[in-house]
Amino acid sequence: MSDTRCGVVAIVGRPNVGKSTLMNHLIGEKVSITSRKPQTTRHRIHGILSRPGYQIVFADTPGIHTGQERALNRAMNDAAQSALSDVDVICFMVDALKWTEGDEHVLSLLQRAGDTPVILLVNKVDNLPDKSLLLPHLESLAARFAFAEVIPVSALRDHNLDVLEKALSSRLPEGDFWFDDDQLTDRSLRFMAAEIIREKVVRQLGQEVPHQITVEIDIWEDGPKVTDIAATILVERRGQKKILIGDKGSRIKSIGTQAREDMERLIDRKVMLTLWVKIKAGWSDDERALRSLGYDHR
Repeated sequence: MSDTRCGVVAIVGRPNVGKSTLMNHLIGEKVSITSRKPQTTRHRIHGILSRPGYQIVFADTPGIHTGQERALNRAMNDAAQSALSDVDVICFMVDALKWTEGDEHVLSLLQRAGDTPVILLVNKVDNLPDKSLLLPHLESLAARFAFAEVIPVSALRDHNLDVLEKALSSRLPEGDFWFDDDQLTDRSLRFMAAEIIREKVVRQLGQEVPHQITVEIDIWEDGPKVTDIAATILVERRGQKKILIGDKGSRIKSIGTQAREDMERLIDRKVMLTLWVKIKAGWSDDERALRSLGYDHR
């Protein structure tokens, strides 16, 4: 019999309920990008939390949404839904007192989870102006499904995350750790660098450029003192390219500066970052293009 526990926990929910923020705060480091815009996470990203006696492998998933008109949306839904198979615990996250059609859709998918325990996380409870509304809301949610537990949390403020961690660790199967104690993610540094750049683009541009952007790392060369990284930001239209570059290149320069600072913290050395912006018309609705960019989850 093993004296350690190890297993996979999927974090699911509709877009923009705080799934990436939750995983980042549980692990203590940023391994998944965040923004106020929905659908920021596109891939299933594994974060690793190691404690004495147990290791939790989190699968942070794209938000599950009902619209599947574009190939990118379908790929993101595929990634999220595939995370429900072969996991040990599912965390279903919803937003405070809200219950939407999107939440109902995610719940319908959880009906297929079989015997896998599902913990309902009611996020952003720190923002409630009237806390007396929380208990009856939790009771109404608990009546919708046979949840293993219902836990109110604040992913951003770390409220009740210790309670959640205890609930998760107690449900892990016995077994050896899958990863080294100090490993935080199973994703490559190249992937993380591309995600850092994409986060800066999404955060800077707000509603000016939609989510039809992606990033490719073209060059990664580790020199004696500096790592040279060159990346291409793909957009779909000429107008998006103009907005992304900004007046006299001011916006792309700002994005590059912020991304470079995060990369230097990530790899703990100096980085020389070069960014290019290119137009690839229709990439987000092209199945072949999506596969070449790493969006194939089947």
